[in-house]
Amino acid sequence: MWDFDLSRTFAAMARTAPFIVFRMAVYFGIAIFYVIATGAGGAIGYGVTSFSDDGGGMGAFYGAMIGFAGASGILYFAREFILYHVKVAHIAMLVLIHDGKQAPEGRAQIGFAAAIVRERFAQSSMLFAIDQLIKGVLRILTGLLGTASVLIPIPGLQGVMRMVNAVIRMSLTYVDEVIVAHIIRTGTDNPWQTGREGLVLYAQNYGTMIKNAIWLSLFVWLITIVIFFVMLGPVIALMALFPGDLGVWAFATAFVFAWAFKAALVEPLAIYALMQVYFRTIEGQEPNVEWDQRLASASAKFRDLKDRAMDAVVGPRPADGT
Repeated sequence: MWDFDLSRTFAAMARTAPFIVFRMAVYFGIAIFYVIATGAGGAIGYGVTSFSDDGGGMGAFYGAMIGFAGASGILYFAREFILYHVKVAHIAMLVLIHDGKQAPEGRAQIGFAAAIVRERFAQSSMLFAIDQLIKGVLRILTGLLGTASVLIPIPGLQGVMRMVNAVIRMSLTYVDEVIVAHIIRTGTDNPWQTGREGLVLYAQNYGTMIKNAIWLSLFVWLITIVIFFVMLGPVIALMALFPGDLGVWAFATAFVFAWAFKAALVEPLAIYALMQVYFRTIEGQEPNVEWDQRLASASAKFRDLKDRAMDAVVGPRPADGT
């Protein structure tokens, strides 16, 4: 089964309730923005084409599509802000609580955790770059260690193996946040180097980590699917207030609300549960040199991490030819 303690996980969520409220405000605010953008786009499209042969139906559809796409574009550009001020700040507070260190109560947690993040990562762009490099290495690592179809070569079960592989890839969703938690926990002044070491430690404990990550991924998506169907009815009723046929966008908006619920309430549970396993598993271990070399030979992003770690120590290297 799994190696994390659910009671401890829920207790940590209760201790960081201000962050849960903060996450709810951010993510449900995003979901409401999607509703407004999609509904307004549909209404405008309906109004512009209301005199057409279909009575504005297609106009409403395409208007809603433009509104939904516009909201998605804005969210894309906001992802760096969300990572820095919401996700990683919450992770910083969870690390403190995990280690039994003194942490403020109430709303003061948010400012306190933000200061920790600024101390570890001078700029949001730095954190974002590290996170993207870690994600890239994790994708390579999964292929390097072999997918389910390689590990379990059973003839005639290719479809099942593809599904298992998809679950394995999906389970990596929270691993980059766990590596970031490792960076915060060590108090490092060279997050590039610590991120690299954290990846090596993850690789040398891949079996334990992926088992727990798969369990958590299944839990998260099962809850998300349930929330989707719970939200579908109210969203359809809400979309009925806008002119035109927006039925298909009701499904999209219900998915956005389910995503908001997952991001605000379920994801921090999964991240902290996986943090428990990671911190316990790597306790007393040193990064394996062979794994370091193996990752360096397989992943350009891992080599980039190593180069940036070196630059942080000795300064940027001169460009070629200078």
